[in-house]
Amino acid sequence: MPKPFAQLSQYTGSPLPEWAACPLPQKTTLQGQYCRLEPLTAAQHGADLWHAFNTDTDHRIWTYLPYGPFDNQGQLEDWINATCVGEDPLFYAIIDRNTGKALGVASYLRIQPAVGVIEVGHINFSPALQQTTSATQAMYLMMKYAFDLGYRRYEWKCDNLNLGSKAAAKRLGFSYDGLFKQATIYKGRNRDTAWFSMLDSDWPSLRAGCERWLAVDNFDAQGNQNTALRH
Repeated sequence: MPKPFAQLSQYTGSPLPEWAACPLPQKTTLQGQYCRLEPLTAAQHGADLWHAFNTDTDHRIWTYLPYGPFDNQGQLEDWINATCVGEDPLFYAIIDRNTGKALGVASYLRIQPAVGVIEVGHINFSPALQQTTSATQAMYLMMKYAFDLGYRRYEWKCDNLNLGSKAAAKRLGFSYDGLFKQATIYKGRNRDTAWFSMLDSDWPSLRAGCERWLAVDNFDAQGNQNTALRH
């Protein structure tokens, strides 16, 4: 019989005797007061997304994604049908509650229920969604759903040169884990990948900070924040 690790002078991680695998996230609508997230479909959201994305005439929102921009609505819908209707990645359309229009997308991916790890990615916010309460709430709703399902680690990864994505991760409360150099190639160029994470032990305080920021009384009549999002 093998000797216990302690007798071998080998350190190990903390035992997790109560651990059980997490459920997979389901194709369900996530509701917030500023936005809602619906499972993405081309038929329901393709036209809205085509119009919203094309207000970015410089195509800046596609620079750090491995696909796009698309030449027409049909190409965008073909991509949705080919890529975005499965369970991993599990894509959501982000719907503005005031207009009922889809203004962006995000997904869960690399979902590992057995060990409680899940990633958020494929984030693409149209100009109308960027730097809005709906954008923050969309990310909050996805974080909350993942941790409510029991996941231990919630990941955010991006091109290390994507300064906007890194700033967004830090604002939401993710911790920087490190840099994977030459992690991949996309659109014919190198990508060094910056890794960020949020743990279940972090979530209670981060959740409270997000909910304080999202509260209606944190905004004046013009929609300007009274207090910035801080953790």
